[in-house]
Amino acid sequence: MSQTSSLKRGLSTRHIRFLGLGSAIGTGLFYGSASAIQLAGPSVILAYILAGLAIYVVMRALGEMAVHNPVSDSFSRYATEYIGPLWGFTAGWTYVFEMVIVAIADVTAFGIYMGFWFPDVPRWTWILSLIFFLGGINLIHVKVYGELEFWLSIIKVSAIVAMILGGLGILLYGFHLPQTTVTPSITNLWQHGGFMPNGIGGFIACFSVVVFAFGGVEVIGITAGESKDPKKAIPHAINAVPFRILLFYVLTIFVLLSIFPWNQIGGNGSPFVQIFEGLGIKSAAAVLNIVVITAAISAINSDVFGAGRMMYGMAKKGQAPESFGKTSKHGVPWMTIVVMAGVLLVGVVLNYLIPENVFEIIASIGTFATVYVWLMILLAHFGMRKKLSAEEIKKLDFPVVGWPIAPVLATLFMAFVIGLIGYFPDLRPALYVGGVWLVILIAIYAIWIKPKKLV
Repeated sequence: MSQTSSLKRGLSTRHIRFLGLGSAIGTGLFYGSASAIQLAGPSVILAYILAGLAIYVVMRALGEMAVHNPVSDSFSRYATEYIGPLWGFTAGWTYVFEMVIVAIADVTAFGIYMGFWFPDVPRWTWILSLIFFLGGINLIHVKVYGELEFWLSIIKVSAIVAMILGGLGILLYGFHLPQTTVTPSITNLWQHGGFMPNGIGGFIACFSVVVFAFGGVEVIGITAGESKDPKKAIPHAINAVPFRILLFYVLTIFVLLSIFPWNQIGGNGSPFVQIFEGLGIKSAAAVLNIVVITAAISAINSDVFGAGRMMYGMAKKGQAPESFGKTSKHGVPWMTIVVMAGVLLVGVVLNYLIPENVFEIIASIGTFATVYVWLMILLAHFGMRKKLSAEEIKKLDFPVVGWPIAPVLATLFMAFVIGLIGYFPDLRPALYVGGVWLVILIAIYAIWIKPKKLV
């Protein structure tokens, strides 16, 4: 394999616009939303709105930095420059950790979805074949990856829009099947124990799952290093985030919980498939299963890309093994993709050993990693603003909204979610794992990375 040491700018604006969708609209919505619904009931809709607002501010802060300085290691580089090298190191590797965790959750969900048609086939066999397929795709060329992600995202976006329109049609024109006791109606949002059936405690608890659902949207910042026109593509992609959140999360969950009572949604399989099965629409359930499988593949594809590019960028500044900085003749950092595929094999082992509890365990750990990365983005943004002169700030091409109040509120929200993980006993192990992870990173930095800087 002939090698170079630079990435190719092969991603167009339409590729980047759908890359953010690839990671953010995946397992968290199609599978994890069941857990959030069980915790909060219909009030989960409000949780998605609040979390979505905070994440939009994070993305605008990242967008301001990415347009100002478009690089492949994105917020790791910004944290290094504006907070300190140690924090850039922890931000970068925690993002890689986050992508690994999210991708393992996604491959786990993929195995569960395949069980809808093939209940007797071991879950790990599907996962193994998917890892080899996506590893091969990512090794070809960034444009091939971008095209695959674009079409996978088109499928799931089209399906969600069709489902929303179909659900609204059911609500507006009335729909009832004789073999079910379910009556689709907007009153389902408050009839079964109220809008907040599990009280404020259930509502607060759901944020751990809701935030996990948005994990990976920050990949938009990482694409800056391979974008043909980052000053145009990044703002376009980030400005679409509020619309996506409203349409793909808030409106979708609103429609689903209106046509089907929240307390009849179980934790096995996608709630989307369960609802249409519960309504007796078997063909719709089968079609939706194809959609959720597409969404999982798309999300894993995006996770492998994001983690690989982050490791490549960190290798370029001595914070990752030097071999991670090598690229193929097509400008693909092939070593990082091989590493990601190897790490995802852990998902195969986990699904073989503990198939029942894998998703919940992984999701809580992923939430910690996600929120830590977002905190680093916000703190790096504060650091950049502090270093820039008033004149330089005026010349920024894509300034954050609501400065400084919005970034401060978003930072407080992230601190709240980390506190939440520590408060609930079921989630607390994720905080321990996250704490141990950070201690390990700090030790690695002190022993291997920092001495290199001093030579």
